[in-house]
Amino acid sequence: MTQIHSDTSQKEAQSKVKLSARNIFVDYGAEHVLKDVSIDIPEKTVTALIGPSGCGKSTFLRLFNRMNDHLEGFQRKGEILIDGEDIYHDQKHLEELRETVGMVFQKPNPFPKSIYENVAYGLRIRGVKDKKRLDQVVEESLIKAALFDEVKDHLKKNALSLSGGQQQRLCLARSLAVDPSILLMDEPASALDPISTAKIEELVEELKKKHTILIVTHNLQQARRVSDQTAFLYFGELVEYGNTEQVFTQPKEEQTAHYIGGRFG
Repeated sequence: MTQIHSDTSQKEAQSKVKLSARNIFVDYGAEHVLKDVSIDIPEKTVTALIGPSGCGKSTFLRLFNRMNDHLEGFQRKGEILIDGEDIYHDQKHLEELRETVGMVFQKPNPFPKSIYENVAYGLRIRGVKDKKRLDQVVEESLIKAALFDEVKDHLKKNALSLSGGQQQRLCLARSLAVDPSILLMDEPASALDPISTAKIEELVEELKKKHTILIVTHNLQQARRVSDQTAFLYFGELVEYGNTEQVFTQPKEEQTAHYIGGRFG
């Protein structure tokens, strides 16, 4: 098996580890999707998962909010830790986990409700009824998602009437409203135009001041622009993990160099 190289800066080395995978294997029936993946991710950083289609990036991402659990044939070995706690332990409630870990999908998925109700949804589920509190969180979340100025006079408008880029930022605001410490982003800009993509990338840079972000992307230039660390997966194995600039300019593994150089993917 390929030896994993992990080079981190002194600052990253001193950071608290927020997310960890320990000897993770994932199978879907007879299909081996992830093979002995181990990784530590520092808090308040952006980590990009790169690799060709089918290499296990999205499966790995979704381990951190247990979205694979009910997929047919799903089997997992190893530990997934958040703040040192194994989230697959029987006592860990999914509701509590999903409040800690926000998710933004490849395709925007706003609810067929008003802009306001989309953002307030998570708070209402948690029993928040105070209108002043709801108004405050909705506004703050839309501001964080760089959408408030565009929709502040149309909060009762159906969210499905927004453009694709606006819908994606609305979904981000919906996630931020419950104040997660972790954000999982699965190809969040792949379906967006260049202007909307740039806005999402700017948001990622701003959000890492408070959140730990794990992002899957096929866009190598995007990974290099937005991430602090990069993990390269290939056929379910973690080939290389380290400081993004090092991975892109001085990769330790030949497979990484070939992928970065566009020889396959």
